[in-house]
Amino acid sequence: MIAGGILYWLVLIGLGIFGAYTGRLLTICSDRFPEQDRLLQQWNGVFKPWHVCPGCRTRPSLTERLPVVGWLLNGRRCHACRRRLSIRYSFIEAVTAILFVLVYYCEIRFDAQGSLSNGLVSDERVSGPEAITTLWSDGTWLHLRYAFHMLMICGLIVATEIDRRLRIIPDGCTVPIMILAVPFSFLFGQLYTVPIWFQDASTAKTLQEWSRLALEPWQFRLVQPLLIPWDATPFLRASPHWHGLLVSVVGMIAGAGSVWVVRQIGFLSLKQEAMGFGDVVLMGMVGSVLGWQPVLAVFVIGAPVLAMFFALFNWIVHRDNEIPYGPFLSAATILLLLTWPWSWPFAKRFLDMGPLLLPLALIGAFLMGASLYAIQLLKRAFGFSSVDLQDPHDWNSADHLAYYNSERPDEQTGQWPKEQWPGCRAGRGLRNFHDWKNHR
Repeated sequence: MIAGGILYWLVLIGLGIFGAYTGRLLTICSDRFPEQDRLLQQWNGVFKPWHVCPGCRTRPSLTERLPVVGWLLNGRRCHACRRRLSIRYSFIEAVTAILFVLVYYCEIRFDAQGSLSNGLVSDERVSGPEAITTLWSDGTWLHLRYAFHMLMICGLIVATEIDRRLRIIPDGCTVPIMILAVPFSFLFGQLYTVPIWFQDASTAKTLQEWSRLALEPWQFRLVQPLLIPWDATPFLRASPHWHGLLVSVVGMIAGAGSVWVVRQIGFLSLKQEAMGFGDVVLMGMVGSVLGWQPVLAVFVIGAPVLAMFFALFNWIVHRDNEIPYGPFLSAATILLLLTWPWSWPFAKRFLDMGPLLLPLALIGAFLMGASLYAIQLLKRAFGFSSVDLQDPHDWNSADHLAYYNSERPDEQTGQWPKEQWPGCRAGRGLRNFHDWKNHR
């Protein structure tokens, strides 16, 4: 198989090498993003001199600059201080390289004659950007979409690694990609995976017949416009740029909004934070790239299935009922792209319902909140501890530290006096008190 005169396997090898070096950059991001709170500061830290060893912070040798294999060639140790280095960096580099190859293999295919054929991430009825070619060839559009998806996947890798270790998702790995996704979707207009709207015509017909029998004539006239099957193909062919913008914006709103709603329901029911705000931004980023249908499939179907088995294992082994949810959102997104021919038809059965999705979503949100509240009532009835049963007057370690610091404003209390710059005490409002205390 050839692609543009280059052997297809050589293209994949080149992508693997490029992905490994990209993984090296992602390891730097995963280490330095959590050190800062602000977005610009997080990215400024990435461009500081890079080091391999966190102990001696020496400059890497020539072999250590090689991703994956450099760690093995140096015996898994720093060449300067001989400190054992973590496998975490090489693992991220290897995973990134593998994903660069796998996603390309799934999204872009060439036949024996070297001509482009549809990849796995396509649908016969709900077609992607390869169905509309105005300026460039089919292969150009598919390669642009591949680069678009890999940009998202790089952000997911960084978010997963940080959330796994620290249970936070910094804005540096999500917000820039989300900011780029919206204008890129408008500029190119054909980077989407599925169009803004599709539905099964038979579902709309069934809803029309049911509504005509169940509702009054004036009520039926109000809901009838919502039950008409609408085909988005004429719109996306006539206005591809505006269609691409709508896909990205609606996907961002649906991704972030769905997680935010679940977060609020969990907080009201459990009296604690059920999902972090980093998950909200993460799903907003995924939705801005893939659209609202795939991001809902990830959040409603894919991620809960993956998290359920891990949460059960984590509770049995560690007796810990809290897990970071970002890695499962990221894994479900990547698995959706890699298993598109099998996973997407299953998810599309639910998304084909069209306008019926909105009342079903409202019912599902109500049932989830009612279920969580019922679980809390059962825990109270059987005497299990619950976070909302804690005594607000308990004296914990944080309260003790706050009280101790308020009673000890001078850092030298109980110590031999030592000279220091008067501006230090003046900045804390203690200079006059210190001078009076020492008869100055």
